[in-house]
Amino acid sequence: MKGFIAIVVAGMALVLTGCAATEAVSPEVNSKVIASTNPAPKECKFITQVLGSQGNFFTGAWTSNANLEQGSMTDLKNKAYLAHGNYVQLVTNRAGVTGSSSFSSDGQGGFFGGGSSQQTNVTSTGNVYHCPPKSIGLN
Repeated sequence: MKGFIAIVVAGMALVLTGCAATEAVSPEVNSKVIASTNPAPKECKFITQVLGSQGNFFTGAWTSNANLEQGSMTDLKNKAYLAHGNYVQLVTNRAGVTGSSSFSSDGQGGFFGGGSSQQTNVTSTGNVYHCPPKSIGLN
């Protein structure tokens, strides 16, 4: 019985950790990386493209949409910073949806169905640039 309880507690801990957004953007990253849908200024140099994501079909079901979005953007900004960029042009932002459906017979030749779906993950794609800090509003 103790083993079963330990497994249940460990499973609950795993599920609950999946509900939070990806680690917070550090103050350093937050003050040195700008993310925007606007194109980068002309004097910026393209570095690479990065993907930020949060959630999956299992943990995403227990994570708020806001945390999925925030976690995806945090992951994107952290990766841009690691690539030595200071500006990310957000290219796409996609929400993944997981669902189920079922159909049954009513026993008299008719069918009825049902199902559900919910957002379970968010993936953001961004182009990373290195820009002169003043051109993007950084000191």
